[in-house]
Amino acid sequence: MRCVVVILCCFWSQAAFALGFTVHDLTPLTEEARAALGKDATAQAQPFQLMLTCPACDGAPTVALQLGRLTDGTEGRIRSGKTTMAALETMCLQRNPDCRLTTLPAGPAVAWITSYAFGTGAGATAIVLRDGDLLTIDARSIDRGAAEDTVLRVAQKLLPRIVGR
Repeated sequence: MRCVVVILCCFWSQAAFALGFTVHDLTPLTEEARAALGKDATAQAQPFQLMLTCPACDGAPTVALQLGRLTDGTEGRIRSGKTTMAALETMCLQRNPDCRLTTLPAGPAVAWITSYAFGTGAGATAIVLRDGDLLTIDARSIDRGAAEDTVLRVAQKLLPRIVGR
């Protein structure tokens, strides 16, 4: 009987590690993130936050990556189809009439990108959800195209490592 309990405990601990992202510390990804922007980019990293700037890059982007948790049921509603991407875009448009939303391929995660204009610039934000883990990639730039491109480059470079399979 003790053997069965030990085996079950091992499976439970493995199941706990299988949930969410495979990476919970952004500092080891600093150089990959910097390279996604360009050789002139600079980075400041903490375990749950990574800041990138590149004044010499196209659009002079600044990027903030942040790890967190979102357990309000959003991910489940999207996975089940109860909340659609069109509904998310409608919510985004209510906040900013210039908002656009597109899906973002992210393996087993649910992800999308919103882009929007503000003041004299533009921004794009990727939201990535997996089993309650949340990654945001927020880029600000001089125009929407540069902001979207920056988010896509960083996401394509880092999501496979962060999200896992």
